[in-house]
Amino acid sequence: MKVVDVRVLKPFRLFCESEGKIVFSSENVMFLYVTVPPRAEVPMHSHRHEQMGLCLKGKAEIRTETEKATVTEGMFYWFKPNEKHSVVSLADEPSLFLDVFNPPREDYLEKAKASEATQ
Repeated sequence: MKVVDVRVLKPFRLFCESEGKIVFSSENVMFLYVTVPPRAEVPMHSHRHEQMGLCLKGKAEIRTETEKATVTEGMFYWFKPNEKHSVVSLADEPSLFLDVFNPPREDYLEKAKASEATQ
């Protein structure tokens, strides 16, 4: 068994001012704790990874090329592989999310490793 306290994990830069912390990453799945600053935007992007997530705190508008939805605490979302999406924080405080990727994001593993090396 492995137990992790997210408060002691080292953050690394994701997009713009957003930060991530890798909670767990196995061969098949990654749990990423994400902090999006107040009123910040994660630009439209896509990746080969399936992504599911949960809004833990705050409020954000999630957009795809054809849809948009507002998520608040306790709401889940799902992006298929290569589906373009963006996030805009609608809160005056940081919004927190738990993102789950399959397979794990190699780019985030590299960013986390580089961040730890410089701290």
